Amino acid sequence: MVSKLTPQSWYGEGPHEAIIPDNTENVNQINWILERYPLDILSKSVWKRKAPKSNSVKKIISKIEKLERIQPGLQFRGKLLNFQKEGLDFLLKSSGNALLADEMGLGKTVQTLAYLSSEKQSFPTLVIAPLVTLNNWQREIGKFMKRKSRNGRIVESGVPSSFIIRRGKTEELGKFDFYIINYDLLFKRLDDLSKLGLNTIVCDEVQYLRSKTTKKYAAVKKLAALSSIKYRIGLSGTPIYNRGSEIWPIVDILRPGLLGNFKEFCEYFCYVNDKGRAIVLENKRASLRNQLQKYVMLRRRKSDVLKELKDKVRYKEVIDADTNYYFNELGKIWEKLETEQKNAESAFDKSSSYQRAIQSERQAAGVAKSPHVINFVKNIMEIEESVVVFCHHISIHKLLNDNLSEFSPVSIIGGQSDKFRQEQIDMFQDGQSKLMIAGLRAGNVGINLNRAKYVIFAELDWSPAIHYQAEDRLHRIGQKNTVFCYYLIGNGTLDDHVANVLVNKSFEIDSIMDDNKENFENKEKAELILAQIHDKLSLK
Repeated sequence: MVSKLTPQSWYGEGPHEAIIPDNTENVNQINWILERYPLDILSKSVWKRKAPKSNSVKKIISKIEKLERIQPGLQFRGKLLNFQKEGLDFLLKSSGNALLADEMGLGKTVQTLAYLSSEKQSFPTLVIAPLVTLNNWQREIGKFMKRKSRNGRIVESGVPSSFIIRRGKTEELGKFDFYIINYDLLFKRLDDLSKLGLNTIVCDEVQYLRSKTTKKYAAVKKLAALSSIKYRIGLSGTPIYNRGSEIWPIVDILRPGLLGNFKEFCEYFCYVNDKGRAIVLENKRASLRNQLQKYVMLRRRKSDVLKELKDKVRYKEVIDADTNYYFNELGKIWEKLETEQKNAESAFDKSSSYQRAIQSERQAAGVAKSPHVINFVKNIMEIEESVVVFCHHISIHKLLNDNLSEFSPVSIIGGQSDKFRQEQIDMFQDGQSKLMIAGLRAGNVGINLNRAKYVIFAELDWSPAIHYQAEDRLHRIGQKNTVFCYYLIGNGTLDDHVANVLVNKSFEIDSIMDDNKENFENKEKAELILAQIHDKLSLK
């Protein structure tokens, strides 16, 4: 690292030593490294003379040492598995400023509640989570925590007070142990939340903060900087959605300065691709992962900690598609795109036009293969096992529901009330229906569908993390069977191209998050999808 940030350095006598000229620029660069990473200065007298006075006493973030299996505090009700006890120890040893990145289905919520039950002065706590998970958080609080009275007495039959904030209108909030709010309301209620004297912030599905330019990120950043905040916890099995550089904004909230500022992070760990996006260098991914695990992140995989959990098996199934319909739709999409590009008045208009074209192609591919998706689902249903089908577009969701009505499917899709959504989940988990049809981005977080062992992807999303999350609604604690994941690829459509894009993104993400990354045959950079559309039309 030193040689990277100070190019004038040369090798010292030992394998881990470097000799650096003591000019002002190099001294400042070394000082920056010292504030973030463990580093020994051998020329102590020179450093004492040259170092900036304000940094003569520095605060170094301590490493998280070996974890032990510890018992939660008396306010917790329930039992932890051994690896969850180690997760509790991790949160305590990291002083509640950490990223819990266990794979989906390993009980990150439970471990967090165990920590809040064990840590001193953790309340009031603000839980920030996706809208569809708010009720689940309130249920889990009641299930796993006991109430503590003002004099510190544990009330066995009671539960902590909690309040779900559902309105964006500014108004005074009462006194509660837990405040639960979704990311989209956060910015509107920032002033109200700032007056509560919060001690803890928990960011569930913290990947929602992967962009540092959003209002929700700015709001969380301000809340996390409040003087009353002692503990900042991020939860996500998929903190990186598309690019490794997405980890920086998240870590900068939980442990500010650990990875330097964004420019410094990019200079050391990343390269910029032809789209202007920061991609973590392949030879730096292990280094980044090690840095995260030493100081801020705990990551366990189900295969490591749940030996009794069966495997997850993925199949790529190529099915037929109505290519006449598909190419006809592609022609319309391209014609509309050319017109919109010609009439675009700004770069934003052009970009929006491209995005609409890409989404229209994805929907056309979904419709083109839908009859064969339906037949595939019917064949699986003959086994008389519970099945979950994920799709992306509302029109495909309706097609599947209408054509699979003989199986009385239950449904999850955006826009449902919390009550109706939970009723649908309960019907499936209780066995009243053996078929669940869910939207990829509506049914991928906050629910347990471990009754099923078959999951079918009727459509493909652009983000690997979306698919991982969807798979792990089934592959989680309580699953007693091997989970079979079928990815249906429409023959003659651009599904294969999308699958390759997912592979490329997965390679970078897995390299950073896990030691045992999968070996992918195709790591070549994908061509632009619009160019592929044009090529297909040319070959028609």
